[in-house]
Amino acid sequence: MSTDRKSIAQIKKEFAEAKEGSLEELFAQYAMDERSGVKAVLNSYRKKQEKLAKERVRLEEMRSYEHRYERYGYVCGIDEAGRGPLAGPVVAGAVILPEDCEILWLNDSKQLSEKKREALYDEIMEKALAVSVGMASPARIDEINILQATYEAMREAIAGLKIRPQVLLNDAVKIPQVEISQVPIIKGDAKSLSIAAASVIAKVTRDRLMKDYDKLMPEYGFAKHKGYGSAAHMEAIRKFGSSPIHRQSFIKNII
Repeated sequence: MSTDRKSIAQIKKEFAEAKEGSLEELFAQYAMDERSGVKAVLNSYRKKQEKLAKERVRLEEMRSYEHRYERYGYVCGIDEAGRGPLAGPVVAGAVILPEDCEILWLNDSKQLSEKKREALYDEIMEKALAVSVGMASPARIDEINILQATYEAMREAIAGLKIRPQVLLNDAVKIPQVEISQVPIIKGDAKSLSIAAASVIAKVTRDRLMKDYDKLMPEYGFAKHKGYGSAAHMEAIRKFGSSPIHRQSFIKNII
């Protein structure tokens, strides 16, 4: 079938189903088609290609710390989720990615939608060399304070890795009682691909857990606010009192 006899819908389908490496052939094939609908399809996919190219440049910039330390061996990103909430555990993620691993649109978990985090979680789990999670319970947070509990969760995540890393890239902190070399990076979840991956793993793991708690204690609305101190959450605490997963040291002034 000649190109000028194909419908716009057919051409759209060709582009939608084409592999990335064959797009240039399609651009060339339809470059002389004067129909405005075809031009719109080509323009749309050109913009997508440009956006993809920019994304790959961004990802390469986010690999700078990994490239700097990969000569020492396995590089592991560490991050946490849940230091600030009034309820639920603090969760730490530890992720070792392969060299030059490409996970498009991976970023600091706070910059991503819940739907995007869930999709990236699955891709990280599929592509990573090793992933581990550590947690500290609300009771443990009350016992030793949130900072020490965060460190404890991070140590648990590191210990659970099936591959021992030689370098840890941490989001801002240096973890005590860890013999592995550490590189604290301010705002590391936006600067390091491994830390960004760890932030997604920690965040999704914790959010899923808070949704499970919501099914057991729906009156607090954990599925919506994930334990953070929203107005609705604080009102629920005043109305129903504390639950088994509330951090007593965090809510004493509310009660």
